[in-house]
Amino acid sequence: MTLYGLKNCDTCRKALKVCRAFDDETTFVDVRADGISRADLERFYGAFGAALLNTRSTTWRGLDDAERTRDPIDLLMAHPALMKRPVIDHDGDLTLGWGADVAAKFTA
Repeated sequence: MTLYGLKNCDTCRKALKVCRAFDDETTFVDVRADGISRADLERFYGAFGAALLNTRSTTWRGLDDAERTRDPIDLLMAHPALMKRPVIDHDGDLTLGWGADVAAKFTA
């Protein structure tokens, strides 16, 4: 299992703790520090569409109108913190965000 997020995000830390208890081989990818591949972003965008962009974030609010109209993948490559998080890849099954429904999938 791989969890994609930000190391300083409280939600990602909670998700990582639960996921590691579920699968001790869970890896964490900090999309800002470690980077994320275009292929992964395209896969995520294919699964979640526009929901992958966190338009309520501080990063989004700091963008001008021209920047916001860029291709979503290009925008996420330039500003990885714009990705809604966490994205969890569990054997090819992708989930976005961390709510009670997602947490229930990873608790024994």
